[in-house]
Amino acid sequence: MDLATGRASTTQLGIAPHNVEAAGRGRWLLAVGNAPTAHGPGHGPIAARLVVLEPVAGAAPRIVTEMAAGRHPAHVVADSTATRAFLTDSEADALQVVDLAGRRIVATVKLGQYPHGLRLSPEEREAWIANVRGGTVSVVDVSRSEEVARIQVGPSPVQVAFLPDGSRAFVSLRGADAVAEIDVAERRVVRRIPVGRGPVQVFATPDGRFLYVANEGTRASPGTGVSVIDVAAGKVAATIETGRGAHGVVICATGSSAFVTNIYDNTVAEIDVAAQRVTRRFRTGRTPNGITWIG
Repeated sequence: MDLATGRASTTQLGIAPHNVEAAGRGRWLLAVGNAPTAHGPGHGPIAARLVVLEPVAGAAPRIVTEMAAGRHPAHVVADSTATRAFLTDSEADALQVVDLAGRRIVATVKLGQYPHGLRLSPEEREAWIANVRGGTVSVVDVSRSEEVARIQVGPSPVQVAFLPDGSRAFVSLRGADAVAEIDVAERRVVRRIPVGRGPVQVFATPDGRFLYVANEGTRASPGTGVSVIDVAAGKVAATIETGRGAHGVVICATGSSAFVTNIYDNTVAEIDVAAQRVTRRFRTGRTPNGITWIG
């Protein structure tokens, strides 16, 4: 989606992409997923891929390369130099570490049950991963490719977000309609903050004052927006209606705008952060999930 013109362009992939992430300060886009026919009777996932794309001004992103990505990749992030990518393999209960230049998996780290969303800590020394079925967050030392801690957080954790200073991490608890706040140094939950139904992705503003939480709910009873948490107060300061099935959320580097995918409306909502209201909606393909931003 070109924010200046409001126009969208689409790149066809050989996978059903679940997550997309900017890498190398916006030079690349990373997308992970399985082939649309990946699951068959008596068979595990096949054709799980990590696809690397190059953004093209005024046109659809161009596929540069693709590579194997374990059995069932869920989310992917990369370090700031786009040297390594880190992706969760939900079926293998593992974190896969990928050498992007070499196009190969160089390490596999065992995690808790059904790892899903993940983030690198601000200084990029650790990866924190939400294990949906285990009710835990795995902490991985990325230099050693080793799990160094596992934190009990609550039912059905989905995604992790850090404050910019790295002092606190937040984890969406889909099974509790809440967000767990973790003291990073002490590796313990300090409080749980109630939000909307079925929270999924979470993202902090660059000043660290607010946390945006996308509340998807369920298909039968979808959530319709984001909860905006006042971090200092530890409570929801505003609820912004974005659309049915709010799932993915990202905030631009200046902190002026947030963007939310609505999977049951096939839209992305743009939010004015200062005014805390939706200013535009964009049409997308079917069931938009992950979302990323490039300056």
